[in-house]
Formats: sequence, structure tokens, C-alpha cells
Amino acid sequence: MLESTSISMQESRSLAGKAAFVTGGARRLGREIALTLARAGADVTITYRTSQDEAAATVRAIQATGRRAQAVPCDVRDENRVAAAVRSAGDFSGRLDVVVNNAGMFESVKLEEISLEQWDAVFATNTRGPFLVARAALPHLRAARGHIVNLGSLGGMRAWAGHGHYCASKAATHMLTQVMAKSFAPEVSVNCVAPGWIEMDDAGSERAERMARKTPMGRNGTAAEVAQAVLFFATSPHYVTGQILAVDGGLGL
Repeated sequence: MLESTSISMQESRSLAGKAAFVTGGARRLGREIALTLARAGADVTITYRTSQDEAAATVRAIQATGRRAQAVPCDVRDENRVAAAVRSAGDFSGRLDVVVNNAGMFESVKLEEISLEQWDAVFATNTRGPFLVARAALPHLRAARGHIVNLGSLGGMRAWAGHGHYCASKAATHMLTQVMAKSFAPEVSVNCVAPGWIEMDDAGSERAERMARKTPMGRNGTAAEVAQAVLFFATSPHYVTGQILAVDGGLGL
């Protein structure tokens, strides 16, 4: 019993002494990811665009775990703001070991009705954002032999008729993950977590129940399960790189 407890405690602090940067970390999946990395021992910088109050609450929750945290405003579509946020994260912790590209945009629009502005906005957030963040953070990550974890989607693997621009942007993110993995090796590992239907604000809705019935595991996923997948990649050996991990309960099968 003592041995298993010791192993469990060691695993729960597997990021001790390290620093993480989570985009869109104020709420929903980003909040859970930031908290999970903090519980594993990391100091955490989160970014937010409009959710200032939620970001402050997430910082307090991280600090309650005993880790240091800060929230910085950042629009991941903007090169200069990304550079400033990454610089702030490096100054805050003196290092950067894990970057999680979580900030994203999701929309339901019929393909033939998507405007050029909508198409560009989704790609700017979901694909250009991870590129800009990874590029800005690369010197820190190379020095630390760090990890990048991108948030993809089952929609990047399966065609969803009502989400064409979202699916295309996430498919591009999956390919970007693999290109980064080859380009940034051997110092940095780059992987991607691709969630299926994750139950959040829609718990109990007709749509959520319909998706649960379609899923082989008989339920929808949770934010905590996605966060654990991110933690797996954030602490995995560098030999694990270029992988796209679906966290979907078998929905994509």
C-alpha cells in the first residue's frame, strides 16, 4: 500500500519544477487543462481574450493547488500579442516546458452559407494561432527539451456537414502537429489531443443525449478526460511525437 501511494504521489507531481503555457485557459477545457498541469506540479501561465473575470478565477484556483499562476491577455490571431504573451510567460517562470494550444473557435454553419469572414476567423484562431504560439515559444522549448500539445478534434478526422470550416481548420491543425514534430525534433516533442463530444454546458440536452447514444462507451467525454490526455503528452518521453490521440469514447470508429 505504501509503495502504490508513493508511486501515485510521484506521478501526480510529474511536472514539478516546470512551467506551462495554456492558451484559452480561462474556462471550459482550457481551465481544466491548466488545473491538471498545476496539480502535476507546473507553474502555469494562461491566456484569455475576453474572459478576464474567468481568467482571474482560474488563477486563484491554480494558486490554491500551491502552484504559481498568472493570466495574460492575448489574441492568438495576432503575432505581436502572441510574442508578448510568450515573453511574459518566460519572464514569469524563468523557463517554458509545456505549451498547450487550446484556444479555439467552433461554429455551426451550412457549408454553402459560410462567409469568407467566418472561414478566415475560424482558421485564424484554430490553425494560425497554434503556429504563431509554437513559433514564439520554440526557443524556450528547445532549451528545456519541452513539449507542445495541440488541441485538435474528432472533426478534423471525420466530416461534419454543418461545421465545414471548423473541420477543415482542425484537420489542418493535425497536419501542422506532424509538421512541427518533424521540424522541431529532436529537442521538442509535438502531439495532438483530438476530443470527440465533450459534455460541458450542454449536459442533459437532447443533442448531448443523442451523441452519447452514438458513442460505443455509452456516454460523452469529460473535460477531465481530455486534460488527462494532455498531461500524458506533456509528460511522455520525447520519442512519442507526431501523434494524434482521439479522446472520443470510440465515436470515430
